[in-house]
Amino acid sequence: MNRINWQKETDRIIDSLDGRKASLLLHACCAPCSSASLEYLTQHFTVTLFFYNPNIATKAEYDKRLLELRRFVSEYPFEQPIDVLAPDWEHREFLEAVKGFEHVPEGGERCERCFWLRLRHTAAMAAQKGFEYFGTTLTISPLKRPEIINSCGLTLAEEEHLLYLPTDLKKRGRYLRSIELSREYDLYRQDYCGCEFSLAERRNAEKAKHETSAKPAS
Repeated sequence: MNRINWQKETDRIIDSLDGRKASLLLHACCAPCSSASLEYLTQHFTVTLFFYNPNIATKAEYDKRLLELRRFVSEYPFEQPIDVLAPDWEHREFLEAVKGFEHVPEGGERCERCFWLRLRHTAAMAAQKGFEYFGTTLTISPLKRPEIINSCGLTLAEEEHLLYLPTDLKKRGRYLRSIELSREYDLYRQDYCGCEFSLAERRNAEKAKHETSAKPAS
């Protein structure tokens, strides 16, 4: 099966706009992932961010990531101000969505169900507010498969009669650019997606690595 070049799909949509900036509701998971994504997408769209991330396990972590996102968009010299829509933190929505898949390794069906949850709410908000397109910054992560994320978005767009912007935002050096911008703006850069299951998996892996390195050579 031929793999889709998602960057070319993005290019195709941008070319079809013929210089017009369409409105885009962009799901944002955090400030670092949003940084280079916004630097690129605001050249072609009028962007509003939607910070819907019930996967984040604690309100303190949720508030910290939201605060950093608001700080970045206020400090970066965008041509136009960028609004950030942020619903109340409701972690139970995530727990209900992934029930029965809590211990599936990261990158498996638990993550896919999380993508569906966040994109479904983004699509609903886009329809409610009258945006032309909806999309997500999730594809900038090298740990997330754009074919799964974009499949979710395109399916929801068809179901809801909306337009979805398929992307692979890590391409053309944008992931490295996100690291540069994170350093430049001193952004809080977390090392896990946000959910307690991802955090536990990471801590267990670090513990195992430490125990292995601590064993005396035989």
